[in-house]
Amino acid sequence: MALQIYNVLHREKQPFEPLHEGKVNMYVCGPTVYDHAHVGHAKTYVSFDVVVRYLRWRGYDVLYVQNLTDVGHLLDTGEDRVLKKARQAQALPMQIVETYARSYFEDMDALGVVRPDISPRASCHIPDQIKMIQTLIEKGHAYVTEQGNVYFDVYSWPEYGKLSNRRLDDQEAGARVDVRDDKRHAEDFALWKAAEPEHILRWDSPWGEGYPGWHIECSAMATKYLGPTFDIHGGGVDNIFPHNECEIAQSEAANGVPFARYWMLVGSLTVPDEFGIPVKMSKSLGNFYTIKDALKLHRPEVLRTFILTSHYRNPIVFSEEALDSARKGWERIYGAVRLVRSKLNNAPSGEAGNAFLDVLTQARQRFVEAMDDDFNAPGGLAMLYDLTREVNTLLNSGQPVSKTVLEAIDATYRELGGAVLGIVPEETAVAGTGNAEREEGLIQMLVDLRAQARAERDFGTADRIRARLAELGIALEDRPDGTVWRVD
Repeated sequence: MALQIYNVLHREKQPFEPLHEGKVNMYVCGPTVYDHAHVGHAKTYVSFDVVVRYLRWRGYDVLYVQNLTDVGHLLDTGEDRVLKKARQAQALPMQIVETYARSYFEDMDALGVVRPDISPRASCHIPDQIKMIQTLIEKGHAYVTEQGNVYFDVYSWPEYGKLSNRRLDDQEAGARVDVRDDKRHAEDFALWKAAEPEHILRWDSPWGEGYPGWHIECSAMATKYLGPTFDIHGGGVDNIFPHNECEIAQSEAANGVPFARYWMLVGSLTVPDEFGIPVKMSKSLGNFYTIKDALKLHRPEVLRTFILTSHYRNPIVFSEEALDSARKGWERIYGAVRLVRSKLNNAPSGEAGNAFLDVLTQARQRFVEAMDDDFNAPGGLAMLYDLTREVNTLLNSGQPVSKTVLEAIDATYRELGGAVLGIVPEETAVAGTGNAEREEGLIQMLVDLRAQARAERDFGTADRIRARLAELGIALEDRPDGTVWRVD
């Protein structure tokens, strides 16, 4: 089966056919850098990280562009997010931008998210935005007001609403739309805004000093780096209206050609409210957990596993129960990987266990089938769980397994679990001072102490260590070649 993508623009799965054979141009709306990223951001960008990883693993040459919004993104009150944060911190706006841009990339690096090829900033592409606005004015799709604001006339573009499936007649003035008295229509959206005297971020333009609207930045930067038509546009489902809808309208009106061919939108991450009802994680609601705080309690691979248990298009509930389930699942996989790698050095040569190579071939086929079905990461993850069960059965059988077979198992985990899903680390013994590494070291120390107690025939101490580890969910298995542990 060829790769299928659910295209939000057409509301159906479609075969993926890039504009240029073997090459994929992809744009994803990035964060507004005015605060630390939260776990909701992790869901979006880990999801697209897996998309990019899989496309590259399948042999595509991917050019991945993800912007940083550092100007023009307004709160519902009409106040610029960056400027508000700058006033609260008594800092310059660009200090805020630099602080939180670095913080964002630190979080993404910690989560194993591959950095985009290009991370353009809105404030660095003002001339490109002005040029596109001028084109829209010349073509009759935008107008300048006496106050120096420029608006897109949504009634000049009959297809406005085709992504979100909204009709203009059904839209309410003020629903995340900046309503001003100088508009022709309440639904018109700002392309350029005249700067008030207190507005620090301002640039010269043909219409006076001001700054760009939020939506125009993505259109201008996507066009600059990927061309007027490109393959995939990604983002969060909450931005489908007005942001993505406005992107399409202004881009196609300015360039005269289709904008993105495939639209992929990620479902929200939710948290239970006081009544247990899932609501979207949002800074404006104050119900968010930063990625930095989450990483203090959980390994990055566990957070990725949690995110990948739900299809990217679906919402997912963030809870300790869900994270604990993801941790146990990941530790089962990691335990098998650790066991395979521990046996490699002393594995016999020859063909022992070669029949298992067919199991690996079938596992790869299942993985590809799942991922080709609209990047079904939960299906790929389920395949890894099944493979892990079969690997443990093989290694617990007491039958010899050749080094060739062990290397093939390890390579399968490295490729599918590592290169694509990003949940299998390259090494199983990583030096560091993080909580996960300390915990693993402490468990191994107790296993070694138990082995020493058994060697000294101090079976009481050995049994107490085993029982205490069992209470903590750590199972021990004594084998001829030593004791191994796993998380039950």
